[in-house]
Amino acid sequence: MADIIDHTIAHASPAAERRGIHGGVLASDLPLIPLDAVTDAAWRQLAGDALEPNGYYLPGWERAVSASAQGRTGVSALSAWSDAPSPRLIGLAPVTSLWRAYRLPLPVLTSGHPYGTLCTPLLDAGGPDLAVRRLLDAARRAGARALLMRDMSIAGAVMQAFDAVLGQQRLRPRLLQSYERALLDATGDGETVLHDALGAKKLKELRRQRHRLAEHGAVRFAVARTPDEVATALESFLALEASGWKGRRGTALIQHDGDAAFIRRAAPALAQDAACEIVSLMAGETAVAAGVVLRHRDRAFFFKLGVDERFAKYSPGVQLTLDLTRHLCSDPAISSADSTAGPDHPMINPIWRGRLAIGDVLIPLYARDPAIEIIHAALIARREGIGLARRAVHAIRRWRAGRTTPQPPH
Repeated sequence: MADIIDHTIAHASPAAERRGIHGGVLASDLPLIPLDAVTDAAWRQLAGDALEPNGYYLPGWERAVSASAQGRTGVSALSAWSDAPSPRLIGLAPVTSLWRAYRLPLPVLTSGHPYGTLCTPLLDAGGPDLAVRRLLDAARRAGARALLMRDMSIAGAVMQAFDAVLGQQRLRPRLLQSYERALLDATGDGETVLHDALGAKKLKELRRQRHRLAEHGAVRFAVARTPDEVATALESFLALEASGWKGRRGTALIQHDGDAAFIRRAAPALAQDAACEIVSLMAGETAVAAGVVLRHRDRAFFFKLGVDERFAKYSPGVQLTLDLTRHLCSDPAISSADSTAGPDHPMINPIWRGRLAIGDVLIPLYARDPAIEIIHAALIARREGIGLARRAVHAIRRWRAGRTTPQPPH
């Protein structure tokens, strides 16, 4: 069955062209199409009417990811359309097969990972239940027995729409894993938000560090907004990211040609629609920290942060996040910001005190399907194996650090 899904993906493009997908019309008998076959006009309209924001599924971002990002290329589109005579895109979930995602030969479609840790599908706010039903039907026609929605906003409006439709179809989603990550409530005054989160004593210490940083040049917060500004500031961010621990581990974006091509294409493309900013903390003419921020509807998304570790004693990443908090709270178009960080993140969790629940959800497509138990067990076994491997890697790193770092006297 995994072969059926991949076969459908591989052979969708010629049929898509024959049926005029590039002209904005999608035939209902095509369950999967290449992501690039979805027109910009249809995708942008859906993004503008989306029930729940997801900056990582904006067309300029996800197209760039699918084109070149390491391990994330060749994603297909599971789509839902309204009825003729004027079909309109009402649901979109970038997907790939479980074989391509995890090397598990099972009949499952899983979320295409957009680099940012959020895969909540786009649903039309005017009819989310219809969009969900048609997404599920399309997955069935593609030969899938289940959908694996990775990094899903599990308490949001999209998951509620899925729950409602699944309940009507006597299907029960299964939560495989979940966690909470930092979320900024940007509806209040920025200074009040920071004072409530950190307290007067911590803020006083951070102000002292900022004054000391000013000895290296006037400290200012800069925001790049236009495509040209974003393209220039992005290079500074990429250099900062590669200069730190991500560069030492080989995971900085600029260290892989495909990843570098993706971000250099995506950030200016989103900036054309005011959907991407590069924020920087400057000391004179030196950028000591920089971050990439996406925007979709009333939510911002803090994609990545890079810092100059030569200035570590001044907490440049924290200083930039304080300025970003003030910046977002002062913007009436933004009501919240997703850190897209991991759980218990030591830098941003104490600053952004709201929480967003994220999880991996397995959605069966048929009632009382024995295949779902096999699929569920395989996914749990894979997760536990990865957990053991990660713990081993962390133990090795701690051991190496202990050998190379002088220990304080007892």
